[in-house]
Amino acid sequence: MILAAGLTPAWQQIVVLDALRVGEVNRAREVRWCASGKVLNVGRALHSLGVDSLTLSLAGGAALPEFEREFAADQVSRRWVTSSVPTRVCTTILDQASGDATELVENAKPVPPEEFHRFRDAYTDEASRAEIVVVTGSLPNGAPHTFYRDLLAVTPGRVILDARGDGLLVALEHRPFVVKPNREELGQTLGIGIDSDARLQDAACELCRRGAAWSVITQGQNDVWVCSADEVFRICPPRVDVVNAIGSGDCLAAGIAWGLQLGYDVPESVRLGMACAADNVRQLLPARLEPGRVRELMKEIKAVR
Repeated sequence: MILAAGLTPAWQQIVVLDALRVGEVNRAREVRWCASGKVLNVGRALHSLGVDSLTLSLAGGAALPEFEREFAADQVSRRWVTSSVPTRVCTTILDQASGDATELVENAKPVPPEEFHRFRDAYTDEASRAEIVVVTGSLPNGAPHTFYRDLLAVTPGRVILDARGDGLLVALEHRPFVVKPNREELGQTLGIGIDSDARLQDAACELCRRGAAWSVITQGQNDVWVCSADEVFRICPPRVDVVNAIGSGDCLAAGIAWGLQLGYDVPESVRLGMACAADNVRQLLPARLEPGRVRELMKEIKAVR
C-alpha cells in the first residue's frame, strides 16, 4: 500500500476566462470546484492509476463534507483527521487568450497542538502498513518545523518527501528515500542562489550528502534533475498541450511512488512520474490520470546521465 499524507489540502476553485482583464469585471466561461492541495492530488492520482493507496489528510470546516462527498463518489480510500480550523480555499484563473494561469493561494491557518498529535497518531497507524509513503505539502502556520522529521522517525517504509526549508533539512536526519523540492525551493532551503545547472546539481547532491538517498529537482515545464550521492540524471519532459498545470508536481510524486512499487529504479520511476505530470496538464481538473495514456507518454521520455 502507498500512503499519501499531508496537513494542508485545499478546496479548489478553477475559473476559466476568455481573457483576464485586471481591474475590470471578468465573466467566467466555466467554473469548477474540486478537492485539491498536494496531499489530495497525490492521493487521487494514485487512485486513478489503480494503485492500492490511502489518503490521510487534516481537514475542517465546509470543505470537509465536500472532500468526503467527492472521494466517496469516486471510491478513493481516505482517512480524515478532523480539524477545528476551516480548510483553506484556493483559486486558479485560467486565461484562455494568453495561456497564463494565475494562482490565488490562501495560506493554511494555525491549528491547535492537539490536532497535530491526532494527525501523528493516525499517521503512525497508517504508515505501519505502507510500503511507500508520500509526505507532502507545506505545514500550517505555527507548526513545529520538526513535524515531518517526527513523522519520518516512525515510518518503516520508503518515504518520498515533498517539502522545503527547515522542515526538509531537519527531516534529512531520518534519510528519506526521495526528496522533491523545485529549483526555487532548493535554493531557498540551502540559502543559496542557483543560477546555473552546475550549481543546481551541486545543491541537489548536497541534499543527498545530508541524508536523502535521491533528490528530484523540478523546474516547471523544463528538465527534471535526478541526483544521488554519486549519480546525476537529466530527464526531459514530453511536449504536450497544456490545459491546466495544477497538481502536476503532485502527479510526478504519485508516479514516482507507483514506479517504486512496481520495482523500477529511481530514474525510471521519475520517467513514469513525468508521464503522469504530462497527462495531468492536459486535463482541466487535477490528478485525473489514465494508466494507458501515462504509459504511452513514458515512451517519449528519456533519462540522460
